[in-house]
Amino acid sequence: MWHCKRFNDLTNNELYQILYLRTATFVVAQHRIYQEVDNSDQAAWHIFKSNAEGKIVAYARVFLIDDGRNVSFGRVVTSPEVRGQGVGGQLLTKIMDTIRQHYPDKNIVIESQVQVQGFYERVNFQPVGQPFIYKATPHIKMTHAPLN
Repeated sequence: MWHCKRFNDLTNNELYQILYLRTATFVVAQHRIYQEVDNSDQAAWHIFKSNAEGKIVAYARVFLIDDGRNVSFGRVVTSPEVRGQGVGGQLLTKIMDTIRQHYPDKNIVIESQVQVQGFYERVNFQPVGQPFIYKATPHIKMTHAPLN
């Protein structure tokens, strides 16, 4: 089941599972040491999918950046047990739907890991500039026109 909630509407269990999945993926599995929990969570829309047992198996967050001039999303992740089953594509659709609903007139600006640049290009994101290192991982800035 898919959910889209503001930070204050997340249950304790949902928040715990989200942080666990993000840390397990972005810190432990990708061997990156950084402060994964940051100050963007409180202002974000949290999009996630729970399986039949209630376990969160996909997640992303959507939030305003640049003093509200643009919208971004990040921490896009699927758990290993659902990878390769199209859940990532479903998650990207949910992200774009959330932006269309809440921020239709905002340009979308993301910092994608280079390894998944093609995933975002499939929905018309365009790379901007050259790759850069963020938290020891190659990233590239990408943009998308407003979804109005």
